[in-house]
Amino acid sequence: MMRKSNITMMMAAAVILALIMGACGKKMPKSTSTRGLAKIMCEESFESVLEQEIAVFEYQYPEASIMPEYINEHDALDSLFNNKVDLIIISHDLTAEQKKILKKIGRGYRSKMIAVDAIAVIVNKQNDIDELSMDDLRDIFSGKVKRWGEVFPTKLKNDSIKVMFDGSGTGVVHYMKEKFLNGGSFSSNVYARKSSQDVFKAVEDYKNVIGFIGVSWITSDLKSAEMPIEQKYEELKTKNEVSVIDFTDRIKVMPIRDDDKVQGVKPYQVHINSGDYPLVRTIWAIDASYNGMLDHGFFTFLTGAIGQKIILQTGILPAAEPVRYVEVQ
Repeated sequence: MMRKSNITMMMAAAVILALIMGACGKKMPKSTSTRGLAKIMCEESFESVLEQEIAVFEYQYPEASIMPEYINEHDALDSLFNNKVDLIIISHDLTAEQKKILKKIGRGYRSKMIAVDAIAVIVNKQNDIDELSMDDLRDIFSGKVKRWGEVFPTKLKNDSIKVMFDGSGTGVVHYMKEKFLNGGSFSSNVYARKSSQDVFKAVEDYKNVIGFIGVSWITSDLKSAEMPIEQKYEELKTKNEVSVIDFTDRIKVMPIRDDDKVQGVKPYQVHINSGDYPLVRTIWAIDASYNGMLDHGFFTFLTGAIGQKIILQTGILPAAEPVRYVEVQ
């Protein structure tokens, strides 16, 4: 369940106004790991996951306000290096060179993999192809095949293939370029939409489109996301099991066959966990705030028991990797 941008702006304005008014009348309360205002930046394709994390965190800590901005990974990293933000959510840990940059400017940081995500391949419900291989995807991205009939005998044989991504510089785009084209360029039939939601809508509306989005955008079991926050929080505290999560029936989720497999599989959690689904990536939280700040409190929440249960409910896998804390010497 996404927040509308105008609602976010109104909330931000209200928080800022309240802080200013409070400062005029009395001393402002100290920001802590469970109280105050924190701005974070998150790779756009993880928005559906992070919104659920924020909703539960703010319910648990009513005096905390997390203000997310959903952008591409390059801009999120730039903001971290330029001291514009302390907490970012992206698809990989810092590189050795990026760690050197933070050390040079005197910023300590923590990083932890919080989830294993899958990239879902989605097509219109009128598409009658039953599965795609990794070779099929390579041919589509490179432009070797441009019509659906060149992939497989289909009633859409004369329809051109239009590939849709959630932008031109997102983590999904970068992942696919590295996975299939060794970092090279896509063919002319690849288009950038404004968001994952726009990709989903294009696939739903046009029979010749194929889209690539994070799997959390297509889970049809929205009971957890839409239930009252009080009930959701109680279940997160008391229940350890999660029901099997299926995908929405508004589009068709394509099984993908890896190069060494005889049958394709869909990006269900069991196939992500077993390694049978070939299009997987990680989600990392990188925190450069001080202990006791709200950013650090939210980082701890993401990596803790309830935060990891929320991830499990979104259709992807929670991670279990030890936190690495790096201090500037």
